[in-house]
Amino acid sequence: MITRRCTQRQSLLRPDPEAKNAFIYCLAVAAQRYGVDIIDFIQMSNHLHDAIYDRYGVAPAFYEHFHKLLARCMNALRGRWENFFSSEQVCVVRLETQEALINKLVYIATNPVKDGLVAKVDHWPGASGYAALQHGFVLRARRPEHFFAEDGDMPAEVTLELKIPPELGDADQILAVVRARVEEFERAEERRRQTEGLRVLGRTAVMRQSWRDSPTSREPRRRLRPTFAARSLWARLEAIQRKREFATAYRSARRALLAGTPIPFPPGTYWLARFVGVVVAVDKMN
Repeated sequence: MITRRCTQRQSLLRPDPEAKNAFIYCLAVAAQRYGVDIIDFIQMSNHLHDAIYDRYGVAPAFYEHFHKLLARCMNALRGRWENFFSSEQVCVVRLETQEALINKLVYIATNPVKDGLVAKVDHWPGASGYAALQHGFVLRARRPEHFFAEDGDMPAEVTLELKIPPELGDADQILAVVRARVEEFERAEERRRQTEGLRVLGRTAVMRQSWRDSPTSREPRRRLRPTFAARSLWARLEAIQRKREFATAYRSARRALLAGTPIPFPPGTYWLARFVGVVVAVDKMN
């Protein structure tokens, strides 16, 4: 699961039609370029979430390309020049279990409901993959005319098909659980609002917000940033042990490289493999 916020928490991704089209277009282009499966996503006004399956180990290149493309495209739309996204590191969480995947898919879908913006996930005006994932239809986006040249290399139209990769389990079963939990969350939020006398902001008010606006609430700082998610204690312990073993093997390979007697780096090594060309050991688990 990948999360990124706009700079100063501004509503730079406000879901007007051009922004929605640009979001889907840039996401589809990046996914096709790097062979990444997009499972689900949502375009909130000041941040984004997407869940992906990275079978080729290219996630950093994927979200680098997606975020750069989207930032430039949106800056052109908003008439801006400064950085579009927050300078903090991109939040990337490895989902260790099927239950963790389901929890994050529910979280992504219900984000606008949780924030009191709309009553139902389908009411959100921004780009969202929930309906396409549940019903199996293909998303389409046209090349944003405000940024890309008509005679350039970018495709005039792109398509994006969301799916649960077979490696993650039975797709119908996973989607049924996600759908049931999303619907229950919507009902629970409706009961809570009735009890507390609250109302949702609504689609119209969301669209009327200025893209320069930022939330007035104080954003929590200096909290732990998880790198994997799993409710199962054993799954978390296994992930921790795997991460420690990787760090130990990586340090050994780095020392050997600096000493002039290189040995293979452990599977999962990314930067040195991409930019330096070091040898990476074969992942025996795949």
